Amino acid sequence: MNAVAASLPIQQERLHRLSWPLVWTVVIAGLIYWGMHAHLERYISPKRGFGYWLGIVGGSMMVLLLIYSARKRAAWLRWIGGIPFWFEIHMVLGIVGPILVLFHANFRLGASNSNVALICMLLVAGSGVVGRYIYTRLHAHLDGHQDTLEQLKAVGEKLRVQTTSIEFLPGVLDAIERVEKSLIEPPKGTAARILHLFTGGARSLVARWLVRREIRRAVGMALTRRSSTREAALIARHAIQLGAVARRYADRRLEAGRRTVEYRAYARLFSYWHVLHIPLFFMLLISAIVHVIAVNVY
Repeated sequence: MNAVAASLPIQQERLHRLSWPLVWTVVIAGLIYWGMHAHLERYISPKRGFGYWLGIVGGSMMVLLLIYSARKRAAWLRWIGGIPFWFEIHMVLGIVGPILVLFHANFRLGASNSNVALICMLLVAGSGVVGRYIYTRLHAHLDGHQDTLEQLKAVGEKLRVQTTSIEFLPGVLDAIERVEKSLIEPPKGTAARILHLFTGGARSLVARWLVRREIRRAVGMALTRRSSTREAALIARHAIQLGAVARRYADRRLEAGRRTVEYRAYARLFSYWHVLHIPLFFMLLISAIVHVIAVNVY
């Protein structure tokens, strides 16, 4: 009962983390679909009234995104709140702001300066969605705790040397190493590495199946072996227990190897994403300023 009770908060936390992104996605998709088909130009004008203020509020939200970057880089700003808090605000503003601007524009193109600002905003918003996905793959939780490459490598090396029990099952270690080289370690070539990254789940299932098949074969050989020596009898008597140990070892070792490889890949992607996202955001700021001046002055 105690174990079950202790697991309930963990399960509830996981359900909470899975449910909110799904709710956000459904709500935002519904708003976009409705806005694209509601003929908003009948009710909202981007030049005055409610439609005008939608653009002001949405654009202001996009500017407030800079607070997160400032909080990360300036220690003296700790009085405004923690980095995880502003990361959450950053994500919310990065979604709500563009939605308000889309309603401001009636989901339609307009003058050249507004079109440039709108396209830049959509590029920044799309880039932000991609960046959030990569960020969550690098971080265990969205609270600033990060699985470093050194930690993951340490786990892998620790598992690699814990082979005392596994050596009783012949061929198992060789099978694990073969599977690691063929299914876990990244291939050569950019396209192959990208495909390798996004097929990690399927490859892990295949790797575990192959290794467990080898373990079953080794356990079967141990059970059918003649007890001609004391060592052989001992191996046969404990073959099932050793098989369970081997499965746990193999699963942990393959998972540690996969996470290490994925960390390297996502860290590289995240660095490339930064190179693209930051210039896009400054293009958005410049185009938005030009758009505001053009609308209010000319």
